[in-house]
Amino acid sequence: MFEPAPRPSSALAVRCGRVLLSPWSRLSLLLLLLAAASTLVLLYEPQRLLADGWPSARLSGAAAVVLFAVAYGACTAAFVPRPILNLAAGALFGTQAGLVAAVTGTVLGAGLAFTLGRVLGQDALRPLLRGKVLTTVDTQLSEHGFRSMIAVRLFPGIPFAAANYCAAVSRMGYTPFLLATALGTIPNTAAYVVAGARAGSPTSPAFLAAMGFIVVTGLIAAAVAWRKRRALARG
Repeated sequence: MFEPAPRPSSALAVRCGRVLLSPWSRLSLLLLLLAAASTLVLLYEPQRLLADGWPSARLSGAAAVVLFAVAYGACTAAFVPRPILNLAAGALFGTQAGLVAAVTGTVLGAGLAFTLGRVLGQDALRPLLRGKVLTTVDTQLSEHGFRSMIAVRLFPGIPFAAANYCAAVSRMGYTPFLLATALGTIPNTAAYVVAGARAGSPTSPAFLAAMGFIVVTGLIAAAVAWRKRRALARG
């Protein structure tokens, strides 16, 4: 006739579970993970790849390319600058294999950051999207995800990691995000990979063309960012 009263320990476990799974607890976990990743980057200095070479030099062929791509993805999620990794990919594997490793690693890293941001940060951060600038960016990413992301990837004006986490907070889907990342990063990635592969002959046409492309896209990105800032200021 009478249902047994819930045990206090069970009620406490339920409350603790709710607190641990709350949006702000998950956001705190994300910030802790990002802080730990940044610390590791500062301690281990991944730019040494360019000077010391790939640690697993005993591997060769496809196995080395796959391992590098996985490490590349983890490093980009930890805020390692992609230009360093792209140069290393070209220096270690040459133009073709280096481009495959770099683009694959780029997509893996973007997917990892997007998943972390979506699972751990979206619920807490979306209510904070107020103000014209933030709501405009959110609407653009949510409603025109592929077009917006491919534009972001084509021009290196927005940091790679920042774009990943901004997209994760929006309502953009995985497919347009990853596809736009894969396609949009190819030109700039290829330029850095070629520069890394031809770094030993800095006067070669391929190296000069790659560096010229990097400079031109950087100037275009700066001009676009300046125009967007002025447009937002007027509005």
